[in-house]
Amino acid sequence: MALRWYSIVVDSHDPHALARWWGETLAWPVVNESDDEAVIAPEHALELPEGTPREHQPQGLVFVPVPEGKTVKNRLHIDLAPAPDDSHQAEIDALVARGATLADVGQRDVPWVVLADPEGNEFCVLTPRE
Repeated sequence: MALRWYSIVVDSHDPHALARWWGETLAWPVVNESDDEAVIAPEHALELPEGTPREHQPQGLVFVPVPEGKTVKNRLHIDLAPAPDDSHQAEIDALVARGATLADVGQRDVPWVVLADPEGNEFCVLTPRE
């Protein structure tokens, strides 16, 4: 028996707001909301081939509330990449305009940029690629 990836859970102070922020960032809709979580998933995960059980597909990102604040650098993070014809800097500028901040995790001189989402979770914006 093999395990399968189900979802990534993101601890947050305001799971609904952070889910909407990441949903807009990834162009993923909010697919489930309750008092104690908000879930975003890519559109293609909503359109499964005939006969494919939903539980056999990754469920996206799940945002849940936690009372404590973030205190250290994330051990796991998301890498985002613009499409080949998109501007790396324009994507970074758009994320910052929506509430991301530049983050220094000791990356030094690298071709990617480290940002933090509105709740301080670090993520990288790689150079454009397929």
